[in-house]
Amino acid sequence: MANKSLKDVIKLEFSKCAKDPVHFMRKYCYIQHPHKGKIKFNLYPFQETALTSLRDNDYNVILKSRQLGISTLSAGYSLWLMLFHNDKNILVIATKQEVAKNLVTKVRVMHDGLPGWLKGNCVEDNKLSLRFSNGSQVKAISSSGDAGRSEALSLLIIDEAAFVDQIDDIWASSQQTLATGGGAIILSTPNGTGNFFHKTWVGAEAGTNGFNPIKLHWTMHPDREQDWRDKQDQLLGEKMAAQECDCDFITSGYTVVDGTTLQWYLEQQVQDPIEKRGFDNNYWIWEYPDYGKDYMISADVARGDSTDYSTFHVIDVETLAQVAEYKGQLPTKDFGNMLVNTATEWNNALLVIENANVGWAAIQPAIDRDYPNLFYSTADLTTIDTGQQLKKRYDLKSKEKMVPGFTTTSKTRPLIISKLDTYFREKACTVRSKRLIDELFVFVWKGSKAQAQGGYNDDLVMAFSIGMWVRDTALMLRQKGMDLTRSALDNISVSRGSTGVYSNKPQGNNPWVQKGPKGDEDLTWLIK
Repeated sequence: MANKSLKDVIKLEFSKCAKDPVHFMRKYCYIQHPHKGKIKFNLYPFQETALTSLRDNDYNVILKSRQLGISTLSAGYSLWLMLFHNDKNILVIATKQEVAKNLVTKVRVMHDGLPGWLKGNCVEDNKLSLRFSNGSQVKAISSSGDAGRSEALSLLIIDEAAFVDQIDDIWASSQQTLATGGGAIILSTPNGTGNFFHKTWVGAEAGTNGFNPIKLHWTMHPDREQDWRDKQDQLLGEKMAAQECDCDFITSGYTVVDGTTLQWYLEQQVQDPIEKRGFDNNYWIWEYPDYGKDYMISADVARGDSTDYSTFHVIDVETLAQVAEYKGQLPTKDFGNMLVNTATEWNNALLVIENANVGWAAIQPAIDRDYPNLFYSTADLTTIDTGQQLKKRYDLKSKEKMVPGFTTTSKTRPLIISKLDTYFREKACTVRSKRLIDELFVFVWKGSKAQAQGGYNDDLVMAFSIGMWVRDTALMLRQKGMDLTRSALDNISVSRGSTGVYSNKPQGNNPWVQKGPKGDEDLTWLIK
């Protein structure tokens, strides 16, 4: 050792750092502490284990508690890759550009604190990126659907992934560039279930998606005892503390319907349909029509873009059981005809169609074909009628200004969402559809507005919410001596067999064949 020159010592130490990121960070990396200033990054055992996992696995998903230094650890790992490997392109994505920039700042702080013989030769250094002469760089951007699409990535880091909007699109757009040998670190505290981060974690635990799972519970920190955890309840509130500390997906997030309730529905009620119909197999059936029962169909019509779906539910009015469901991307006119035909088949079901945007185009076939049980209301829902227009055509210019369909506005939307939550919380409805439950897992509060997380849909949720509200309103009016539901369904013209149960035998009047000016139009292709 005494005979070794300083050059030999540095060469040996450089080699140790290049092989082992734990050695590199433990011995040479400094961080900026919020109170103590610049201090050495003294790794805890759980951090060393996590860092080794990052080195040994290309794809890592980290489920973590708050304040465990994992973002800083990811920054240190990025610096290690950049210094000891040529042409590494690292992209950091977060909910906001400022958050992503913070990780790049941590890389810069660590690099600035290194001894001169370890430092890289910086050729670009700004707030959002750091690049060395060996071709390696780290860059920060905010989340967007095409983030990473044009990047030739070596490593993709998604910070607080459970809270990133459009993360499914981000992940999809990055696959082509990662497929040539890149890797990913996806880290977050939980934010409910059913989103990309949750699905990635579940797949990693099951060993089905190629990700290495790293779980970092608050108890892994050697300086934290139960009194620390109790204090988090006081500081953050119980729900936020559970999300930030406990690595528990079910209790985390701000889903409109409580996650534990949704899990109960998933385990106790969800089942495969007995039949899938339609050219796209998207019309799911759990029960066949019983001619002794009354049904309601509530529908939400797609706006027309590729990410939106037209949906409807068939609901047993008495039991509030979901007996059928559709979610697809039919052209609006075809969807309108499908609604009329389906409603006719289900005992001339009360047909409730959301009339915003292109909803009117789906309602028009019901009007053109004189469907006898179409839902009418005023825009503010103060006046609701389904029976009157059966006796005479409603004058849309009358004082009541009754219009066909359900009108969702900033005033009516909170009403139907509240009714949805009530029925689920009380477990008063029967839901068989996993598609609906999956949407509810990502149907969250954003401020005071309930909506799907970015990149997800709430089309089935909205259709079901409308159905719950209409059904509940019917019961309220019944109590006041106005049997809304029965007055509508008293007009049913469907023949009821002696058994009162649906039969697949051909009917004399096929609802899937409609008469038109150019003759009969066969619409059975919609359900075959």
